[in-house]
Amino acid sequence: GNIWSFTTGDFLLVDDFETYTDNDTAGEAIWQHWIDGFGVADNGSQVGYLLPPYAEQTVGHSGRQSMPLLYNNTGGVTNSEASLSLTWPRDWTEQDVAELSLWFHGLPGSTGSFVEAPAGTFTVVGSGADIWDLGTAGDYHDEFHFAYKTLTGAGSITAKVMSVENSNGWAKAGVMIRETLAGGSKHAFAAITPANGVASQGRLDTGGASFNTNEAGITAPHWVKIERDIAGNFTASHSADGTTWQPVTGATPQNITMGSNVYIGLAVTSHDAALTCEAVFTNVTMTGNVSGQWADQDIGIVANAAEPMYVAVSNASGSPAVVANDDPAAAQIDGWTEWRVPLQGFADMGINLRNVDKIAIGLGSKSGIASAGGSGTVYIDDIRLYRATSEPEPQP
Repeated sequence: GNIWSFTTGDFLLVDDFETYTDNDTAGEAIWQHWIDGFGVADNGSQVGYLLPPYAEQTVGHSGRQSMPLLYNNTGGVTNSEASLSLTWPRDWTEQDVAELSLWFHGLPGSTGSFVEAPAGTFTVVGSGADIWDLGTAGDYHDEFHFAYKTLTGAGSITAKVMSVENSNGWAKAGVMIRETLAGGSKHAFAAITPANGVASQGRLDTGGASFNTNEAGITAPHWVKIERDIAGNFTASHSADGTTWQPVTGATPQNITMGSNVYIGLAVTSHDAALTCEAVFTNVTMTGNVSGQWADQDIGIVANAAEPMYVAVSNASGSPAVVANDDPAAAQIDGWTEWRVPLQGFADMGINLRNVDKIAIGLGSKSGIASAGGSGTVYIDDIRLYRATSEPEPQP
């Protein structure tokens, strides 16, 4: 007769994220099961994406999808966590299982930086493909490092670009006024390049094509300035001495409609995503209603802050037991990595392993490890329970 052959897994499955769909009406969306920080003031997590597909379908350890867990421990929030209420398996002693296994995939940390030293001298390091957009589907948006303050209404920023590293002939270092911190934001930019002179660039519409006028033959050190008047006209100009100013040859003022509150500061891109570019600025001055301390971040470059990661389990009553990953920068591991946690550790903290009610995964202060605060995304897949890892046979 027919011969049937099959195999069984050597684990109990907690979640492989394969059953979730985009049918939120039927309660099948991933964020309807893994509960994140939506509407919770002290939880900065987001599970899945705002638009379908809700689960991650390109970064997966096995199968067709994984769970994207976005964390944002900024603005007073110190912890980001997502939790799953269990229906099965609830008995974490069944079949002599002894270890919790989960796979995670982080993203590399930011390579950008901003330092003032000595006072009045600013060194900005940026990576990124460019500050540019053709306005076509699939085209990249801006990728650079931005040090900024907030401007309300009309104002200007002036700086002397002392040097800009030649990571590419179109690497750019200059002054910028920008509507938002998103990669496709409207902006106006006056920049010095290593090989293409001084440039007046920007974007008139969110996500639209960029404009450029550049004047060759000019290199650092050189002065640049961006001004916004009350009518929303932006003018880029440059100077050899910081006193006599002239517009970039061929450039005209651009009317760019932005809100009253915008970002104003120093921008650097390497024009090569695999490299960094260092630029040095001095004589930075701003006019208008400028507020706030200097802040800086990558724009349009996907990166993770080194927030500590943890897993927690709990019973229906009592406090959860929390175990932190040994690597405080685990969120920056750019590749699939298995994390195995002995279940006895949870039992030692008072968890009844025969009736586990909930599992949570998070990043931040709840780990018990010092958290600097930051944001990013980690991907989670294949949460399983295994028997104890076998020890290697002794060698004769």
